[in-house]
Amino acid sequence: MFKLLKDMNRLHETVFMGGLTLFCIGASIFRWLYTGTLVFLFLNWNLFLAWIPWALTSVSMVKPKIHQSKLAVFVLLIFWLLFFPNAPYIFTDLFHLRLQSAMPIWFDLILILSFAWTGLLFGFLSLWDIERIMCKKMKRPWVTLLSMILLFIGSFGVYLGRYLRWNSWDIITEPVELMYDIGQRVMNPLEYQTTWGMTLFMGLFLNMIYWSFRVIRKRIF
Repeated sequence: MFKLLKDMNRLHETVFMGGLTLFCIGASIFRWLYTGTLVFLFLNWNLFLAWIPWALTSVSMVKPKIHQSKLAVFVLLIFWLLFFPNAPYIFTDLFHLRLQSAMPIWFDLILILSFAWTGLLFGFLSLWDIERIMCKKMKRPWVTLLSMILLFIGSFGVYLGRYLRWNSWDIITEPVELMYDIGQRVMNPLEYQTTWGMTLFMGLFLNMIYWSFRVIRKRIF
């Protein structure tokens, strides 16, 4: 019965996220057809990248035997962390919002926020899957602390993507250059105040959302 309930919850979650995704894609296509410009179609690619961490953890939840192997859990966590920053990253696409546009600014604002919210949900849903997995191996307070730390690490990843234009797969294609950029900022933090300023405040923002969700989930209706 418990397994059936979990399967139904996962199905409802998948349908809901599928609906949000279709709305985002539909809105971007409408903008393209209405204006004849390709502006903001890139948001679909960004949303796909935000979907990957959720897809990874969803597979692991459907196949719980994966959790029995420490190596498998470690590999899952590494790949999840590589792609997780893509979830909150879409919020930084608000930088592309312009008053001079082929569409009313309110439409573009709603469009970007829709993608950003959907991407963020993919990220947090996957984070809660990670928490469920880790709760089998760690005490709950330590799991919560781990989640908060992962959100700050993800925020650093957002900086790497937005300002240094690194992608998740560059850890494989250009590992030396990527590690050099990261090492420079870790070893000389005072020379890269923008790096740590954005990482800190983005991390606080994501933790604010994290704790807001926790309060909402505990509310009795």
